Amino acid sequence: MSTQVKTQPNGVNVDQLVQTVNAIKDNPGLARFQFRASTKWLNGGHSRTTVKGFYGAGQEDTSRTRAFVLEGDEPAVLLGNDAGPNAVESVLQALASCLTVGFVYNAAARGITVKSLEFDLEGDVDLHGFLGLSDDVRPGYEGIRLVYRADCDAPPEKVAALWAHVKKTSPVLDIITNPVPVTIAAAK
Repeated sequence: MSTQVKTQPNGVNVDQLVQTVNAIKDNPGLARFQFRASTKWLNGGHSRTTVKGFYGAGQEDTSRTRAFVLEGDEPAVLLGNDAGPNAVESVLQALASCLTVGFVYNAAARGITVKSLEFDLEGDVDLHGFLGLSDDVRPGYEGIRLVYRADCDAPPEKVAALWAHVKKTSPVLDIITNPVPVTIAAAK
């Protein structure tokens, strides 16, 4: 008896990836997703966020059997207890995570083997904006610098083309670099 083994370059099921892309081409409504999170303040700067359910691929997803729990806090110098990264540090993690997925998935689809991928990120914040001490200083990042190290079995021009595609299609990079409408309302 012969068994067919699916190859999964970079740990990505390329057959399933292609099927997903084709399904969305055939039914564009499948591309609409809604992600959700619930956050509860605990004490001081400490909050806890849970992430579990989401809507996607035309239905409410029930595949997750447990919620992900994310702690948020501030370092002691910012009056916190260091129970977790602060929100602007979480933005850096979200950016690196998103770029990782984009790079690895797209590399697999292009037949590129990724041996290793690492990021170093830095973001600069001037507290004058956050503390309301200046209307001329924005409260968020003034800029983010990201340096990556990628070891792949592809020539530099293919890796450069891959990065160009990843930067163009990264949801989190888009969220950070383009204004996103946000509505804030009290619960009824």
